[in-house]
Amino acid sequence: MTAPLHEPTAEAAPSAAEEAAVAGAEAKAVQGRSLGRIAWERLKRDKLALTGGIVVLFLIVVAILAPLITSLYGQDPNEFHEDLIDPLFGTPTGSLGGMSGEHWLGVEPVNGRDIFARIVHGARISLLVGFLSAIVAVIIGTVLGVLAGFFGGWVDALISRIMDGLLAFPQLLFIIALVSVMPDSMLGLSGTGVRLLMMILVIGFFGWPYIGRVVRGQTLSMREREYVEAARSLGAGRFYILFKELLPNLVAPIIVYTTMMIPTNILTEAALSFLGVGVKPPTSSWGQMLSSAIDYYKSDPMYMVIPGVAIFITVLAFNLFGDGVRDALDPKGSR
Repeated sequence: MTAPLHEPTAEAAPSAAEEAAVAGAEAKAVQGRSLGRIAWERLKRDKLALTGGIVVLFLIVVAILAPLITSLYGQDPNEFHEDLIDPLFGTPTGSLGGMSGEHWLGVEPVNGRDIFARIVHGARISLLVGFLSAIVAVIIGTVLGVLAGFFGGWVDALISRIMDGLLAFPQLLFIIALVSVMPDSMLGLSGTGVRLLMMILVIGFFGWPYIGRVVRGQTLSMREREYVEAARSLGAGRFYILFKELLPNLVAPIIVYTTMMIPTNILTEAALSFLGVGVKPPTSSWGQMLSSAIDYYKSDPMYMVIPGVAIFITVLAFNLFGDGVRDALDPKGSR
């Protein structure tokens, strides 16, 4: 027998480094991503939403640090500067409403209070009312919406009729009437504190039907899903299904609707302060500044423009961020 002309050559064994690289690639290929990570990656691709989120975060920091900012700025929001006011017309001397190195956004007519300091402190009122009233609405709306959607029957009918009644109720007129008969002190609060508390509670109370309807609809859809039926078949009780199966899956729509509700509440607070039923002077409020600027929009237009721009930027930032959060948390979204 003759030996084969070409003996088969043994293939070189892969090195340890190559095996580690292959194992790492396979692990990376099969690595799952959490819903939070998927939502964050979607949100990062939305530049407008990120810009809105950065502006919202900046406004929150400004509102929290308002006393420190005005202290470093060197101007008190309630300090008068009558020497900067024209005694004949009652308007600020100089151009653009008295803008200068000491008063970056000028001063108010008649009394000469610094507008920048009052804008910074006014952010606290707007964001406080916007956030806290949204929290009140979310708590009430989530609880009643889940109960209506899960239990159905007469519970659903009763809660739905309450929602319909509150949605048809004139919210602004009710707040105006309530403030007119409200005592000056209540629950240890007085003056502006009482009005802030009432605005938060009333705006939140009349806002819960909107999120209640969303939660009710989502609950009606989810209570018939396979995982809920599986939990029932295993003997899970109603409260277990509510807290372990339904509520965790309602977090995304609740977050989305909350981000959309806050700018609406900010506009409501500005409207109430504009109508004179918001916070009491000398507490600063953007809506109150707009109301005072009506008499001077011709002689000092900057006094109206600045708080108007502050409200516009705040509401726009929240809306852009809310739209981005909605797209990021929506599994059927295109982005």
